Amino acid sequence: MGVTAASKNNRRARRGPITRNAVGPASAEAFVIIAITTILLTRLYLKLTGYPQIGGGQLHIAHALWGGALMMLALLIGWLTLGFGTRVVAVITGGVGFGLFLDEVGKFVTKDNDYFYGPAAEIMYVLVCLILVGARLVRAIRPLSAHECLASAASIAADGIARGLADHRREIGLRLVEQARAGGAPSADVEHVHSLLLSAGHASDRLHRLQKWAARLIPNVFRSPKWVPWVGWLLVAGAVFGLFFHTLGIALGGYFFEDKDIKVHLDGKSPATIILLIAAGLTLAMALPAMIALPRTNKLWPLRFLRSAALTFTFLSALVHFATEGFAALITLSIGLFGLAILSYQLDVAAGKAIPVTAAKT
Repeated sequence: MGVTAASKNNRRARRGPITRNAVGPASAEAFVIIAITTILLTRLYLKLTGYPQIGGGQLHIAHALWGGALMMLALLIGWLTLGFGTRVVAVITGGVGFGLFLDEVGKFVTKDNDYFYGPAAEIMYVLVCLILVGARLVRAIRPLSAHECLASAASIAADGIARGLADHRREIGLRLVEQARAGGAPSADVEHVHSLLLSAGHASDRLHRLQKWAARLIPNVFRSPKWVPWVGWLLVAGAVFGLFFHTLGIALGGYFFEDKDIKVHLDGKSPATIILLIAAGLTLAMALPAMIALPRTNKLWPLRFLRSAALTFTFLSALVHFATEGFAALITLSIGLFGLAILSYQLDVAAGKAIPVTAAKT
């Protein structure tokens, strides 16, 4: 009995201050992507419609209020309901609400409520960075422990009890159970969660089918893994290019040259330049090691690093470019989304092959 109690205490001591959700980082990234997309679409809509205002007379119902209401609704959904579907609704609702709220940050930090306040994009950038980096650190600070894998699988099993499980969610849960088993989780606990996953009823898989349908829209030529090195080295080249010219612009204090054939304009030291320099550095720090390791390993981390680099390049830089270049930034955003889609597709394919599922027969 003493040995058993000691073993339990040791396991409890190793659990750390928090228990991480194995699928949580994906929700955090989706939240940020939805928020940034909302900002860009809101600015596009307002530009095309001449910045209309809701209200009359002395009233102006700012869209930050709608954003706050949506974030409140997302919290209530998360608190009051169970099931994977309602969490998806909460992520989407919260992301849209946060985007609407963040879009008007210029009004909150200026005395004259200036929506077009220049550094607003930089403030958005910092907040988005904090969320993305924080989510990444929580996931990457150490590998998931056996009890975290088992707890995440139990959470999926609870969804199955509440609303049933879609096939792909059941598969994720079973993979986590096998990881927990391999990590030394108590056999009895593993078998209990395993049985719950297998006995849960079936639920609609519409969202997953929609994702697979969207993937089928990608032409076959873009599904080839040969695109990964192209996208990866373009990310590296773009980051090196950005580091060089932004550093040069800061060093020269700004530079402008123009003749009939060429025009060169290097910004001096400004918040936008510094942020773009940091974004280029982060992109290079993730993309270059991934590209060096990609042909040398079958592990998933190079693809994950490349996807994170593409996410940084696409969305974080887009906020600054949008503030400084206007809607010309949509061209850069479209190119970044193309690369992000290719990397996400290849990562999904590789992840599906990485961990075999061994499910006992019911």
